[in-house]
Amino acid sequence: MKLDAKLIRYLSNEDYRVLTATEMGSRNHEVVPTPLIGHIAALKHGGTEKYLSHLAKHNLVAKTMNARYDGYRLTYGGFDYLALKTLTRRGSVYSVGNQIGVGKESDIYIVATEEQEQRVLKIHRLGRISFRTIKSKRDYLRNRKTGSWQYMARLAAMKEFAFMKVLHENGFPVPIPYDCNRHCIVMSLIDSFPLCQIREVAEPGKLYSKLMDLIVRLACAGLIHGDFNEFNILVGEDGEPILIDFPQMVSTSHRNAEEYFNRDVDCIRTFFRRRFNYESKLYPKFSRDAEREFSLDVQVAASGFTRKHQEELEKFLEEEAALEGEEDENEDDDFDEELVSDSDEDGGHMDEDQGGVKEPEPIVLKASASVAAPRDEEYAVDSDNGDGFLKEGIMVNFSVL
Repeated sequence: MKLDAKLIRYLSNEDYRVLTATEMGSRNHEVVPTPLIGHIAALKHGGTEKYLSHLAKHNLVAKTMNARYDGYRLTYGGFDYLALKTLTRRGSVYSVGNQIGVGKESDIYIVATEEQEQRVLKIHRLGRISFRTIKSKRDYLRNRKTGSWQYMARLAAMKEFAFMKVLHENGFPVPIPYDCNRHCIVMSLIDSFPLCQIREVAEPGKLYSKLMDLIVRLACAGLIHGDFNEFNILVGEDGEPILIDFPQMVSTSHRNAEEYFNRDVDCIRTFFRRRFNYESKLYPKFSRDAEREFSLDVQVAASGFTRKHQEELEKFLEEEAALEGEEDENEDDDFDEELVSDSDEDGGHMDEDQGGVKEPEPIVLKASASVAAPRDEEYAVDSDNGDGFLKEGIMVNFSVL
């Protein structure tokens, strides 16, 4: 869902008490009974239902007519507002600007502090796949053994912030982590380009070596990124790579560590071969190059993100991947049925000149703000395929919280 922060300044303290009570009740209830919300909120003058109606009007909670009782559930919008309220109170965020990125499991926004320092707000959206398929799988939530989407989104943010903080403190090229609350992370805005947007590099071998060295350096520190590809690597105008997106990161003691390490290496090798026509015979191997020198994974565990949290999150992500695979299969089946029906309408024949089904044109997703051109000519950037990473000179509309 898209974040609309305009209402946040107009909500009263009572609204937030009721919203928080709904969140607390969600820990043990899929649908929180209205009397329970009133009991937890403990408003001095009552009127819980009035505030619930106001919150439901703005999609911060959703009313559900249960067979046994009536109640409410917290929506992602309400979860967003609770996190933003806390981040605002801490001074980490003062205003919210444009959305600059969207993914399967997160939304990215440009935000600013009261001193007009621009930062990045990452909102984890785990459960997006499962809730999209819930219409066809009514018993999905009942059979699921892992926690709710709120808990899992919170775990994903907690994990990413913990890894980012440890990596930054140990000199790795990552954004500066400023704050984390619930499913939201506030980090520094980096003036750079995603590697997936760069079409030409003056010295591809130099950049290739830096990325391979970074993979090995992480492994020697006891960590494997797990999703080391062109979408999660930024390249600054000084040619230095910056690493982002850490929910898949695991320890080198993980049971699938070698598989993840080799997959990261293969992703970079494949990308450089296809994009820059560059292929090197030199590349790291887990058994030979991943010799542990110190243990950042132990530091991450000490920060509060434990092995139990890791196992819960991994199980949730596996279930999400399985659901996504089923969804893709259903979409393929629907597409095949449409083709059959279309051919039946045409008498079951296809134009010989057509030579079969014509493949659709590739879709290019454009950001709401264009990416500025680099100040030097070392990189040629495909600005028509922008994924919303902000550069200098872009007008951003901020909503003060």
